[in-house]
Amino acid sequence: MLRNAGAEEPLIHAVRSHGYNLTADVKPEHEMEKVLYAADELTGLIWAAALMRPSKSIRDIEVKSVCKKYKSKGFAAGCSREVIEAGAEMLGWTLDELIEKTILAMRSCEDLVEQEMNSDGSTE
Repeated sequence: MLRNAGAEEPLIHAVRSHGYNLTADVKPEHEMEKVLYAADELTGLIWAAALMRPSKSIRDIEVKSVCKKYKSKGFAAGCSREVIEAGAEMLGWTLDELIEKTILAMRSCEDLVEQEMNSDGSTE
């Protein structure tokens, strides 16, 4: 589909590799691909943890809180801990480093994500 739309091979590889060992056998090679692979599952877990907080926001969530939820296998069970750990290893980061960097990245765009989620889909 991407190829038919004229996408270049590096983009196609990046999209395919983010599902490595889940939906594709294309291994992430470049740092951006590894970050996407690691963060895709982790963002779901962090967002679920944030929604459990009174603020329902990522702005005040701490690495320690996410790590506690991470250890609870029943929490956000659909988020593959194996993929998250493999992604951190691919990047040469500890799990705590990956969680911290992902939280910071999510904070940087939380307002935009909320705006899009609350949008009715119309263009102004």
